[in-house]
Amino acid sequence: MDPSQTILSNRPPEPAAAPFVSDAQTAAGTPVSERGGAMTLVAVAAGFVMAMLDVTIVNVALKPMQISLSMSFTALVWVVDAYTLSFAALLLLGGAFANRIGAKAVYQSGLATFVVASLLCGFAITPAMLLCARLLQGVGAALFMPSSLSLLTEAFPAGARRRKMIGIWGALVSTAMALGPLCGGVLIARFGWRCIFWVNLPIGIVGLWLTGRYVAPSPRLLAPLNLPGHCCGAIALASLSYALIEAPASGWEAPAIFGSAMAAVVAALAFVLLERNGQHRIFPHALIESPAFMGGTTIGLLINFAVIGALFLLSLYLQHQRGLLPLEVGLQLSPLMLLFAIGNLLSARVSHMFGARHGLLGGVVLAALASLALVLIGAMPYWMIVCCVGLANLGAGEAIPAMNLAVMQSAGSSHSNTAAATLNASRQIGSLLGVAAVSIVLQAAGSLVMGYAVSFGVIAAAFFGAAAVAVSAFRD
Repeated sequence: MDPSQTILSNRPPEPAAAPFVSDAQTAAGTPVSERGGAMTLVAVAAGFVMAMLDVTIVNVALKPMQISLSMSFTALVWVVDAYTLSFAALLLLGGAFANRIGAKAVYQSGLATFVVASLLCGFAITPAMLLCARLLQGVGAALFMPSSLSLLTEAFPAGARRRKMIGIWGALVSTAMALGPLCGGVLIARFGWRCIFWVNLPIGIVGLWLTGRYVAPSPRLLAPLNLPGHCCGAIALASLSYALIEAPASGWEAPAIFGSAMAAVVAALAFVLLERNGQHRIFPHALIESPAFMGGTTIGLLINFAVIGALFLLSLYLQHQRGLLPLEVGLQLSPLMLLFAIGNLLSARVSHMFGARHGLLGGVVLAALASLALVLIGAMPYWMIVCCVGLANLGAGEAIPAMNLAVMQSAGSSHSNTAAATLNASRQIGSLLGVAAVSIVLQAAGSLVMGYAVSFGVIAAAFFGAAAVAVSAFRD
């Protein structure tokens, strides 16, 4: 059982659910035509595609950005994690806004914010300007990410079609991740690193148009916002991130690091107390008591910890250890990332044949074993490294749709926005912690080869942890 489930179990009775007020003339979840369904799918995938494309493109551009803006290694880590920080810290608030305002309106606001922030990233002339623009990108992603998944589940009724659409949705997102390194390499070679952010502009604009044209307005839940709880959660995450990222350079005993760590602990305890005793809670009691919800969100954190940590690690390995140019990195990473999409497409079939629990478990175990083999990266020929990374990506890609489906089905329509926000928040926290953990190991290791080996051991442990949670939390 997740520790938070025990801590939060002795809470006052849950207040009655607030009424839903629909802005649409037809109820959410009404079957749509094939063409309308395809356009709806593309519309609600656009935001997630931008977010994932941005992650992989930025990793390819790490070295050119570092040289162009004279950035330290710590600043380089912040370029990756600043986006993830604001993204993760505000995701639950984004889900709460989607409840009150409607998922469609919040989704469109997030797309517009992300487009503007991407434009500013490309014009940044100092590390500070780039970091601020990356933080704004995270704000936009926090708005559209929970709404994307809830709009998808609202548009397609439960059953085979929803499973199929979630699998296709995941494949679109994974394909964007796969194309990111290649697109980034080509763009950097031809136009420089700044244009990698501007590729988001046409995607965001098309997403805005398709959403306005094909996505029905969604229900609104008239419930008050728990702003103190959201603020405590954001402070805890920001303080923890600062401590993890700055400690290798400043020293773990530095006053700023110690103070930041203590602030994270105090804010986290305040968040738990507010959730336990507050009248308007962020997490409905029904979600906290659901093993599928708690297990799925924990698995999401662990998978993203491993996947994004490994992507950051592999990007550094190819650029620094093997001396590849961005285009060469893109050409080598893209086929490996494409295996995520293949895994997504296989997920529905595997779950149908063996059950969702076994499909999820098989995927994370495959990823864990492949990552564990990479502990021997210093003695491996390059073709073997490629095979291991590819198998890990295939396994993770196969597991993710089953995890998404389990979480959203455990939430039901009344808590879909909160569940989607929580799942994505846990995944982004995992991404942030994965990059931070890898950077700590690399800076603490006596050599780069040792750092890569230990880092892949940590990544394998995260996948094995996800498998253990899957065994305990899910039942076919």
